[in-house]
Amino acid sequence: MGALRRLIGQTAIYGLSSIVGRLLSYLLVPLYTYHLPTAEYGIVTELYSYVAIIFAFLLYGMETTFFRFSETEENQLKVLSTSSISILISTLFFLLVAFTFRYDIASVLGYENHVSYITWFIFILGFDALSSIPFAFLRQQNKAIKFASFKLVNIFIAISLNLFFILYCPYDIQLSDSHFLYGFIHSFFDVQNLVQYIFISNLVASTVTFLLFLPTYKYLKMGFDSAIWKRMIPYTLPILAVNIAGLIPMSIDKILLPMLYNGSTEEGMQQLGIYGANAKIAVIMLLFIQTFRYAADPFFFSEAKNKNAKQTYARVMHWFVILGSFIFLGTMMFIDIINHFIGADYREGVYVVPILLMGNLMLGIYYNLSFWYKLNNKTIYGAWFSVIGAIFAILLNIILVPVYGIYGSAWSVFAAYTVPVFLSYYFGARHYPIPYQISSLIFYPLLVTSIFLMSSYLQLGLLAKMGLLALFFILLLLIETKIHPLRFNNKKD
Repeated sequence: MGALRRLIGQTAIYGLSSIVGRLLSYLLVPLYTYHLPTAEYGIVTELYSYVAIIFAFLLYGMETTFFRFSETEENQLKVLSTSSISILISTLFFLLVAFTFRYDIASVLGYENHVSYITWFIFILGFDALSSIPFAFLRQQNKAIKFASFKLVNIFIAISLNLFFILYCPYDIQLSDSHFLYGFIHSFFDVQNLVQYIFISNLVASTVTFLLFLPTYKYLKMGFDSAIWKRMIPYTLPILAVNIAGLIPMSIDKILLPMLYNGSTEEGMQQLGIYGANAKIAVIMLLFIQTFRYAADPFFFSEAKNKNAKQTYARVMHWFVILGSFIFLGTMMFIDIINHFIGADYREGVYVVPILLMGNLMLGIYYNLSFWYKLNNKTIYGAWFSVIGAIFAILLNIILVPVYGIYGSAWSVFAAYTVPVFLSYYFGARHYPIPYQISSLIFYPLLVTSIFLMSSYLQLGLLAKMGLLALFFILLLLIETKIHPLRFNNKKD
């Protein structure tokens, strides 16, 4: 239980930056959806989907590899400098090639009239990549407060600039020229192209974050250890495959939707905007997973040395599923209120939210399961699991989207995350058996799904839904304190 409490404590600190940041970022969702047409928000959704996949290529799994080798190598600073130099060289190469061919890239993606979008994203990706290992180093050193502070600086800059460009500037240009900002804003602001200011805000925030990390690069003087790097590459490349394949279900639905939608290109972009806005509601589950991962990465590796590690992993999984199930039910019980967070033109897609929420919970379960192959240096298994999930995502998008539109996209995400869960559990039981309480891992997601479906079918009011949520919480307490073998008052803990 001491290890579990330590994980919870670190998760709380890391969660400060993630939760506060995401909550503040959620303010941008109504800002965008109340001020941008659905097709323009589709542009935001599409480009950030490409960015997620490209960013994974730029990191090529080096964050996880850094954690692993920091535990196994005697000279941690040598691992830090080798990882940092590797990322630095590959990122500079990317910046050179991508900037040189930015017009061609824009043409391929259909943004030949907005090459500036591509240019800004090239540098956003570059600065974020160069900040990745310094952020990982803070986590590895358990400097959670500094980590959270830098994350919050990034978030506050991005949000402040978004509010300035999208909310204040359109209002300002309608005023007289009597105030001091009038001439400045009129010198650059284009009210007909608000989308570009979302990207500019991101670029400024990423640049400032990189500058904050410049002192960390003093460790580069430790040099590049080719022997360590040659051992890192066989470990990190399968993780790259895992990350790419894992991102495909998260991104390919948004990339393929406007292409596969049974309608015009304009209608496809409108549907993408609707789907992307409602997917933002389901991000609350990803927020929980991300917060958990920040603390779990170093925790799982360090805990592997203890004799009761497997019991700890099982306990972590158990409570992870409980909390994830509670988040699902809490979100869906208040969905009639939450969906007002997005503009009225976007709310017709609200029923993709429960599908995406449960799919994201499956992703979190898979993440917990994935440590068996990381700890055993069998990352090739994770690569295969994720590739199979990615194949499911692509095929189901092609099959379902032309028929079911955005709902086909949502079900493809759910399937793509669920299939690797079963594969990882099956092979993990053979190579690194962990005493998971399978009955509870199945019971809680099924229970909250049943409660949600019942409330929807009966069209219950808000008070009745709050009662169901309270009933679930009471049932949870009864089960976990009197029945379940992993309860907190277990004397063996």
